[in-house]
This record gives sequence, structure tokens and C-alpha cells, in this order.
Amino acid sequence: MRRFLRPLTDSVTYTRWLHLLIPTAVVSVWLFISPDTPWAPMVFAVPVGLLPAVRLAEGVQAQLLLTPDERGSPDASISATSAVTWADRWRTVAWLEVRLLLSVVATFATVWLPATAVDLVLTVTDAGPSGEWLLRWVEPHPWYILFVPLPLLVLLAFMVVCGKLVTTAARWLLSQSPVERLTALEERTEQLLERNRIARELHDSIGHALTVAVVQAGAARAAKDPEFTERALAAIEETGRDALDDLERVLRVLRESDAPVSQRPTLAEADRLLESARGSGAKVDAEMSGPVELVPGPVSREGYRILQEALTNVLRHSGTVPVRVRITVAGGWLELEVANPLTESAGSPGGGSGLRGIRERAALLGGKAKTGPYDGEWRVHASLPLDRLG
Repeated sequence: MRRFLRPLTDSVTYTRWLHLLIPTAVVSVWLFISPDTPWAPMVFAVPVGLLPAVRLAEGVQAQLLLTPDERGSPDASISATSAVTWADRWRTVAWLEVRLLLSVVATFATVWLPATAVDLVLTVTDAGPSGEWLLRWVEPHPWYILFVPLPLLVLLAFMVVCGKLVTTAARWLLSQSPVERLTALEERTEQLLERNRIARELHDSIGHALTVAVVQAGAARAAKDPEFTERALAAIEETGRDALDDLERVLRVLRESDAPVSQRPTLAEADRLLESARGSGAKVDAEMSGPVELVPGPVSREGYRILQEALTNVLRHSGTVPVRVRITVAGGWLELEVANPLTESAGSPGGGSGLRGIRERAALLGGKAKTGPYDGEWRVHASLPLDRLG
């Protein structure tokens, strides 16, 4: 019993009924103007439904009154966008026709059923002419008072059924078209990719700064040399400032979705990464060949992050060991390699997300990256194409 009464306590039952009665206002105005052509609104609905903006207006109204819980959701079953294709326009026309028909039925029920209840009361009390509606030919009887609530209960049940019916029709005729679903999927994919990119930016930049700071602080405490401690503090300060700059870039992207990515660091600024690693005590042997400054922006920016994560990985897992860095631009490819002696602590550095991020960055650009032990060294080697960004 409770399951049948629950819809009567749900506000959406009554907003759906309101949605059904709204077209009655338009039909009533037309019947006042031309009572001899009650079919005219059905005809006018065809050219009106072909207007692209009508689908938007109907979708917004349907979301608000039929499915308020889904309003504003990207997964809403009712679309709130203008018609793009002719198929969408004709579906809007069909929706308007269905809505007008259901509106006539709902209006008739709203008027006829309460009037029947009133007629029952009049029949019982004999206060007026017996039967203007259903009870026109029924003789007055006191027992009819028991049937007075019946038309009202039928009206309530009718409201629930018609509300569900019009909602089902809206979800069918005003649902997202294949083009709209594809567009929404592409937008969500772009958002996910952007979130993953921002997560990698924070991981690489802040992770590198914290690793350098920890290594520098540990080395300064162990050395107990005031001059070395001063250099270590200077290196920590510089690395921290660079990290703050990177953090500001990432936060700017979060605040402004159209912020230019060109403000992110490129391989032309690789020297600051190398100097930061050297300041941490690592012996960095770096060699750059080819026109690094002419590398396309997307490749250069991702190459910078790959180098940053590779150096961070060395400092975090191997400490201040000799590091060999080779950056080569030739034959339409950017080759980037970072190698260090394989130590016991570096035996399994791939368990985190940093090395996986390196491989993901390379794959997004159509390249590839290999990480792991090779010939007594731990190597990170990335090959990024310069001419296949599409």
C-alpha cells in the first residue's frame, strides 16, 4: 500500500501534471479566437517544432518539471540543447504533438473528475439539478456520498500515470541524438585528459622540488660544513621558487580553462633542471645536440617533464650518483635518455606513478618510452616524433 501512495507524496508528480497543463493555456487562447478550428494548434506545432531553439526551450522545461533530479547533469536523459540535425527537429515536432494530445487528456480529466465529485454531492443533497455530468440520468440517493472520493482518487492515479507517460515520451523524443552523445563524450574525455595532465604536472613539478630539498637537506646535515650548507640552502631556495612558479602555472589552468599552455617550461629551460640536480650533489654529465630550441612546443614541454621526472627518480631512489643525460634532435625525432648506475635501492623504482606518467606522455605524442635496468644501469629513454602531432 505504501508503494502505491509514495508517488502522491513526491513533488515531481505535481510538477509533471503542471507540465501537462501548460499547453492548455495556448490552446485556450486559440479556441477563444477561433472556436471552430480546435485542430489548428496541432498544425501550427509542425513549423514551430522545426525551429532549432524550440528543442532547447522544450528540453529545459522538461528537465525542470519532468526530471528535476537530472537538471544540469551531463548524463541527463532529456537533452537541453538546440536541434542540430533534421532528425532532431522532426523528433521535436513529434514531441509537441504528443504533448498537445496528452495536454487535452489531462485538462479534460482535471475538469471532469472533480466536477463528477461535485455532482455526486449535489445528487445526495438534492441541492441543485441532479447530474450535469455523469449522473445526469441518475436518481438522487443518500448512499452516493460514499462514492464522492472515488473521482478524486481516480484523478490522483491519473496524474501519476500520465506524468510517467509524458516523462517516458520526453526521454524518447528529447533524448540526446548520436551527434550530441558523441559531442558530450568528447567533452568529458577532454576534461579527463586535462585532469590527468594537471595531476602529472603537480606530481612532476612538486615531486621534483621536494626530492631535491630532501636530498639537499640530508647532505647538508651529514656534511656539517657551513659553506656546503649555505650552497644547499641556496639550491633548496631556488628549487622551491621554481616549484612555486610551476604550481602557479597549474593553478592558472585550473582557474582559467583557456589559459595558454605555452607558459609551461620547455627543453630550452632544461639547464635549471640539470643545475638543480647538480646542486643536490649528483654528478650530471649532460649533452645536447641538434636544434633543441626549434622542437615544437608540445614535444618540448612534454620532453621537459620527462627529463624532470627522470632526474627526480634518480635522486629519490639512487641518491647523489653520476647521471648521464643525452638530448638529441635529429631525423624528425627527439631522443631523450637519462641513465645512472643501477644500485640496490633503484631495483624497483617503477612502482609509483612517475615512470608510468613518462610512458603516458610519450604515447600521447605518438612516441614511446622505455624505463628499466639495462647493462648495469637504470635508463629512461624516450623517443618523441616531431612531425606526427596530429
